[in-house]
Amino acid sequence: MVGAGVLGLPYAMSRLGWGPGITILILSWFITLYTLWQMVEMHEMVPGKRFDRYHELGQQAFGERLGLYIVVPQQLIVEVGVCIVYMVTGGKSLKKFHDTVCTDCKNIKLTYFIMIFASVHFVLSQLPNFNSISGVSLAAAVMSLSYSTIAWGASVDKGKQEGVEYGYRAPTTGGTVLGFFGALGDVAFAYAGHNVVLEIQATIPSTPEKPSKKPMWRGVVVAYIIVALCYFPVALVGYWAFGNAVEDNVLISLEKPRWLIAMANMMVVVHVIGSYQIYAMPVFDMLETLLVKKLHFPPGFALRLIARSTYVAITMFLGMTFPFFSGLLGFFGGFAFAPTTYFLPCVMWLCIYKPRKFSLSWITNWICIILGLFLMILSPIGGLRQIIIDAKTYKFYS
Repeated sequence: MVGAGVLGLPYAMSRLGWGPGITILILSWFITLYTLWQMVEMHEMVPGKRFDRYHELGQQAFGERLGLYIVVPQQLIVEVGVCIVYMVTGGKSLKKFHDTVCTDCKNIKLTYFIMIFASVHFVLSQLPNFNSISGVSLAAAVMSLSYSTIAWGASVDKGKQEGVEYGYRAPTTGGTVLGFFGALGDVAFAYAGHNVVLEIQATIPSTPEKPSKKPMWRGVVVAYIIVALCYFPVALVGYWAFGNAVEDNVLISLEKPRWLIAMANMMVVVHVIGSYQIYAMPVFDMLETLLVKKLHFPPGFALRLIARSTYVAITMFLGMTFPFFSGLLGFFGGFAFAPTTYFLPCVMWLCIYKPRKFSLSWITNWICIILGLFLMILSPIGGLRQIIIDAKTYKFYS
């Protein structure tokens, strides 16, 4: 659940401001916890049947064909989007590690660091399924907790910077408004575990006496408490220390103690290696199914090697071409994460359970849907603007 998006939260706060920033963080926490509860409940709502994939749930709610057309494109955008952002994150953190450890070394391009990071995935992507990456997942979870703690701990240690300002970053009103929209996407990107939650629940054994939703819900609650302990301190302390001068990745703002910051950046690398694989697995699954069933390729090692390596190469190329952490977060966060995380579960709930008009459930779901729609429409505009601004001063493959 704790994504590398947590490192962009202080930057999002600098574009939202204290009041709106705290409100949006708390609101997102509650809304996404509620939609996650809905997904856990809907996993086994038909006796004797389990919906192990997001699109299966979509088909139950919207019909066989429409369900696929609504859910699958959004899931693919989320998964491919995360993979691109994680390519950039991995490369940037490796570069920061190198620059911190070796201050006198020759400057190496970010492009090369993204290539180094991608080289790991050409190997790891050959692992067959979810169970074979459980060790990688555990390492990733420990790392994300550790670097979140380092991020806010080092910010507290560094203290409030001299001449720190908490006003909005942009000099113009238009810039402030569009920055605000982009920051909403940054927050949405940070809460993004919904796309793989049914696949995870599918691995829990279930009987009519002991349905899988009970242990799963306990797991979700624990995960969300940890999410709160990671996200809120990083967002608030990072913004408090650096104000609106904070970088889009808070670890880049922190310089000292050098060994600790180098360690934190290495932890980010380990974490995004694991997370990249988790989000790439469903894409590999779809890709290979399509190649075997529709295009009649023989299944086997050769197919896996070529299909998966091509996918890693494409995400690497896109990451090298557009290495804008914050702009990408805002764009993908709003465009794809808002629907799958904030309002698609609510729409499914209304379609399947048909709660009474103006009952509490009906009102709650409609509030989530309206807020989610706003998020989906507004934040890609802010994110795209950020990418265009960054691209103006950026030399490709530098």
